[in-house]
Amino acid sequence: MTAFITGVAGFVGVNLAKALLARGRRVAGFDNLSRGTRRNLTTVLRHPNFSFEAIDLSDIGAYRAALEAVHGRAPVEEVWHMAANSDIPGGIVDPRVDLRDTFMTTFNTLLLMRGLGIGTIACAASSAVYGDLGDAALREDTGPLFPISNYGAMKLASEGVISAALEIHLTSAYIFRFPNVIGTPATHGAIFDFVRKLKATPDNLDVLGDGSQRKSYLHVEDLVDAMLFIRDQ
Repeated sequence: MTAFITGVAGFVGVNLAKALLARGRRVAGFDNLSRGTRRNLTTVLRHPNFSFEAIDLSDIGAYRAALEAVHGRAPVEEVWHMAANSDIPGGIVDPRVDLRDTFMTTFNTLLLMRGLGIGTIACAASSAVYGDLGDAALREDTGPLFPISNYGAMKLASEGVISAALEIHLTSAYIFRFPNVIGTPATHGAIFDFVRKLKATPDNLDVLGDGSQRKSYLHVEDLVDAMLFIRDQ
């Protein structure tokens, strides 16, 4: 049986692939390489139980043909849906990016899962679905939710369509609202930007804000461990 990962060449996707392979799983992954890179996959591409294809998941025809081929070789047992547009400023400039790469990749994935009879999905959502709640503590049952970014809105819409699919054809669904994640091979984020700035100007670091800003971080390996722990329950 195969564990299938969308967005496998991205920051979280490749770390998830490594963890699943270390468990002895067969892993297949697709990525459109808009944010992830083949270089990120260097270590897993050599693994005999791993396969990869560069596929645009918003192209339902290409996606269907490629996933049907994977499923035919070794049936897909579960889908780990990590694919999304992680460039929040890019989504502000052109909101169609988030619609295409975050929501439509989710919608198409669910559509193909229904056709192939794949019952389990684990999806990367985001704490961005909550919006700006100031210093209020976040809980799973916090609501109503008012995201303030197009990215957060499309993540929340993805949660909604997964909820509907659970009523219709899925047997189980896991939704993980990611916090700020750090580690290798990160491509963006505050800490990533700080390191990049210090490499350019070692004696000077410009930090935006008035010094009162706070942000929690989670290492990607701890995130993957948590996702697998919850999936195993």
